[in-house]
Amino acid sequence: MAKRAASPSSGPSQRQLRVGELVRHALAEILARGEIQDDALSGNVVTVPEVRMSPDLKLATCYVMPLGGKDEKPVIAALDRHKKHIRTELAHRINLRYAPDLRFRRDETFDEAGRIERLLQSEKVQADLAKPQESDDQT
Repeated sequence: MAKRAASPSSGPSQRQLRVGELVRHALAEILARGEIQDDALSGNVVTVPEVRMSPDLKLATCYVMPLGGKDEKPVIAALDRHKKHIRTELAHRINLRYAPDLRFRRDETFDEAGRIERLLQSEKVQADLAKPQESDDQT
């Protein structure tokens, strides 16, 4: 049986999604328990909303955000400094052939949600919403 190559437009496979969730949960647990000794991390609660896996499952891009959005750069720098330790801990917690290499990125979904909220509150959108709706019952 030949393997079928996934097209980039088809999105992540079920395996990528499942492994991404396993990595996300394990990483969140490591951060919540304070297993990494670093001043930038001990002073912040860090959320891990998403982890995206590469198709070969050897690279995990971890999207992180400190609670409240403060100290983003020091937190990401601290995670990068402790990448090797985190990878080792993930390998012990997740049963994979290879522990994925980790990349930490700032989660931008909060910014996107704020941008959409500002658009919805804009005068132009509010004017469109205030217009009387035409009835579909007219025959």
